[in-house]
Amino acid sequence: MGRRRIGIHTGGGDVPGLNSVIKSVVWRGHEHGLEVVGIRRGFEGLTHLDLDSAASRARWLMELDRDRTRTIDRTGGTILHTSRTGPTRVRHLPPHLEGRDDLVASEGPGGPTYDLTPQVLDNVERLGLDSLLCIGGDGTLTSAAHLAGQGVKVVAIPKTMDNDVRGTEYCIGFSTAISRASAAIERQRTTVGSHERIGIFRVFGRDSGFTALYAGHVTSNRCVIPEHRVDLTRLIDLLVTEKHQNPSSYALVILSEGATWHGAEVQECGPADAHGRRRKASVAELLSEEIRRRTGEETVVSDLTYDLRSGDPDFIDKLVGATFGTMALDAVLEGRSGVMSALVNGTYDLVPIPDPRLGPRKVDVPSMYDTDRYRPLYADKRGLPIFLSPSAPAPAGA
Repeated sequence: MGRRRIGIHTGGGDVPGLNSVIKSVVWRGHEHGLEVVGIRRGFEGLTHLDLDSAASRARWLMELDRDRTRTIDRTGGTILHTSRTGPTRVRHLPPHLEGRDDLVASEGPGGPTYDLTPQVLDNVERLGLDSLLCIGGDGTLTSAAHLAGQGVKVVAIPKTMDNDVRGTEYCIGFSTAISRASAAIERQRTTVGSHERIGIFRVFGRDSGFTALYAGHVTSNRCVIPEHRVDLTRLIDLLVTEKHQNPSSYALVILSEGATWHGAEVQECGPADAHGRRRKASVAELLSEEIRRRTGEETVVSDLTYDLRSGDPDFIDKLVGATFGTMALDAVLEGRSGVMSALVNGTYDLVPIPDPRLGPRKVDVPSMYDTDRYRPLYADKRGLPIFLSPSAPAPAGA
């Protein structure tokens, strides 16, 4: 019998720690005689791959061994590269599928798309993949759940700076994002203070406010999250009062990209993706304009979004990334499918891939956010795991 072969890919936005996952899978897989095939650019690799073309195989596949992955965990990003393509919503057909009468575009929320699930299933079978390891956030995990429902053996690993995947209290990339945000905010205190202004920092968080909440926690600043629509007048009053009471005459606030206030809706801009999602307009700029218009106070606006996912992973993301990878490989060796590496109640576990219909995990406002002061809640943490959100569902069988 030939060696067992597994595939691995990274989808969605990159985060520090992805290479740690890849290395741990390859090295542990090597110990058990597994062949690991890297699939480039996430699910796009499986939708666009033409196995009858040597050029296509070279473009979309990467054989992974110990030599190729020996040092990759020292850097951020992903050696497999990434995309936001999903099997059921492909914008443009690859050249070898153009002109096929059986492939008809459907009108979706972001425009016409093709369902290339049959092509993905064919490529998985022809590649001889025993299992497929999918590393990603909500979009990638939605596609992973879809393929698992089609009979593919799938094991998932959650990653996103937003830390909003259901079923787990931690996603790879979150700790580094908070470390980056904290460092940037502390550096910029000198400029904001020197000019006696209000500093406004925008971070990722379309639907969930974990990044803004934890960044606010470690820098002792106010924050605005999507889960709670604030009173704009009160927010501005708090910031102006804090600025005037501060001996250095400045104040800071951190905003999730999806944050908003009463009487306003989050504005969007740019073209829609295949899921119909458009980029959020900068809520930080909108708040800046309101502060100047209402009070005359000057502001400094800083968009920290993409900087938070750049550079090397910190200790936590290296540790959790490598551990999530070995857990996923253990699941493969046990013949399991439809499961995801996770942290539950502060401990490592395998849980079912979350149901996409439930949407992202949210900040539990009553226990984590002060809706009067627009700050994290700091008290009553004894006995709680470090990343616990009470809104996280219990694992199957708990």
